[in-house]
Amino acid sequence: MKRDHPNVVFVLTDDQGYGDLSCHGNPVVKTPHIDALHACSVRLTDYHVGPTCAPTRAGLLTGHYANSTGVWHTIGGRSLLRANEISMADFFRHTGYATGIFGKWHLGDTAPYRPQDRGFETVVVHGGGGVGQTPDYWGNNYFDDSYWDGQRHARFVGYCTDIWFQEALKFIERNQEMPFFCYISTNAPHSPHLVAPRYSDPYVPLTPHQERANFYGMLANIDENVAGLRRRLAELGLAENTIFIFMTDNGSAGGVEVDEDQYVVSGFNAGMRGKKGSEYDGGHRVPFFLHWPAGGFDTGRDIGQVTANVDILPTLIELCSLEYPRACDFDGRSLAALMRGEVGATTRVARSGHKACPESPTLPERALVTDSQRLANPVKWRKSAVMTDRWRLVNGQELYDIKLDPQQRRDLAAGHPHVVTELRAAYEDWWEKVSRQFDEEIPISIGGPAASRLRLNTHDWRNEECECAWNQSLVRQGLICNGHWEVEVVEAGTYQFTLRRWPLEEDAPITAGLPGAEPTPFSQLRIDLGVETGGPREALKYERNYTNHTEQLKHQIDWGGGVALPVAAARIAIAGQVASTSVNPNDAGIVFTLWLPAGATHLQTWFELEDGEELGAYYVYVETAKPQ
Repeated sequence: MKRDHPNVVFVLTDDQGYGDLSCHGNPVVKTPHIDALHACSVRLTDYHVGPTCAPTRAGLLTGHYANSTGVWHTIGGRSLLRANEISMADFFRHTGYATGIFGKWHLGDTAPYRPQDRGFETVVVHGGGGVGQTPDYWGNNYFDDSYWDGQRHARFVGYCTDIWFQEALKFIERNQEMPFFCYISTNAPHSPHLVAPRYSDPYVPLTPHQERANFYGMLANIDENVAGLRRRLAELGLAENTIFIFMTDNGSAGGVEVDEDQYVVSGFNAGMRGKKGSEYDGGHRVPFFLHWPAGGFDTGRDIGQVTANVDILPTLIELCSLEYPRACDFDGRSLAALMRGEVGATTRVARSGHKACPESPTLPERALVTDSQRLANPVKWRKSAVMTDRWRLVNGQELYDIKLDPQQRRDLAAGHPHVVTELRAAYEDWWEKVSRQFDEEIPISIGGPAASRLRLNTHDWRNEECECAWNQSLVRQGLICNGHWEVEVVEAGTYQFTLRRWPLEEDAPITAGLPGAEPTPFSQLRIDLGVETGGPREALKYERNYTNHTEQLKHQIDWGGGVALPVAAARIAIAGQVASTSVNPNDAGIVFTLWLPAGATHLQTWFELEDGEELGAYYVYVETAKPQ
């Protein structure tokens, strides 16, 4: 391949909203280095993603609407990117780029959904949707953690965000003689909001509570790391021909508070309604900056047309002359001509505080759709927005002129029925496209070269309520829940299943509790469990074995402690077979050895308590015993 292919460094932060940047007018948070990038970048100012983490990533990395890829939730087996999707990394790798991911993947932690299965050669990631979630290495807490390197969990010394950027720089330095695609997807500033005090302390007197000071401190740390990365690219002589992208994955989670109608009552959200998870613009309109001196993108310029995450892969394919691994169609479209100014232009006036741009290229208007499902099965019109350059149709009923009413306060649906009809028709076309595979399973591989050994966990359970111990805190608390895994036995043979209450890293008996303080409920760490599970918090059955200690620390994870469960028996069901046995006090795991035919099936487990109540094994280790 030609060495003049541009490098790509893609920085994607987590839960940082459009208003969580000083360059967008935030009066408190200071992000001078990202502001400097903003000043010399092409900026998509009406750019939209999913209102939550995994759906945004699915749409970004495939160019397809997230719901059609199987990713419409963050847990419950619906954060797994369908195996037939081609990822952005696949395109870069197929063209000869070195590819690396550092930080958050959140599209599957088992084959065939892992980042190393989807085009990334170099991998340093945490598990699940955040550090400390159930797929992550047990006990990770943002500092000196163990992360997955594509083969094993390795220990890294330092703060998580620093690690992602440090490992990314090592990757860049190793591959500086060839084009590279470096994807840095931070878990910060996603809650729990943990950061060294030197970053958060300056914000304590400027914010209404410690939680927001911590959130802003995490942003300050990201800003510092962006500066170091850009400085090193310049030192290596790589900055000129590197496409440097900065964006975020949804609306703010920690920078604003909203009322029951989703209007901001505290914090700064650039005048928008809603926050993370919302169908209003504050939930899904985010920053997007692209800087590439060799491509002519090195002066500040705003592009105000409505755009979305599904446009970015087609755009990079064109800008980087990427080759297609196989034929595919995108739901998005390339913005390269728009960015270059090569299509029809209209006169405009730049936003106050930025250079005037006498001509702004435009593309034919279209309607884009985003929604937030977070359910086991999607529901039509749920938390949806149909968007054009001028209009927003929310939940199929409310209509807002976003140019005149960016706070979405005046519902104009009654006065513009023809617009409502047109946008509802656009949604119907979108729904027909994305719903075609809703009923198709997304199985985890068992057996074969990529999955001769694997660990399953409750994060990926399937059940009607999406109820699961998706976070290690809930495992410690002994959440009573169950579900099944969708699996596919790749090769017929004999398999060994080990059912565990605690992971191998802990290696405690199934019936044992863990010594230490009572674990802090995640509801006290600004994680809304009702939102995370798609159901009311009461459905989580917290009443067993612990209570909600509201006076505990709200800003730290206390990983010490774990509830003892009086497990008396264990059971497993897969491929029409059911086996059970008793559990002894010293058993750390219960082993079942079963011969399985090849093919798709379901796997479910049970731990029966002494009083007859049942829950699933939080961890199941599977190993090929005797492949046929």
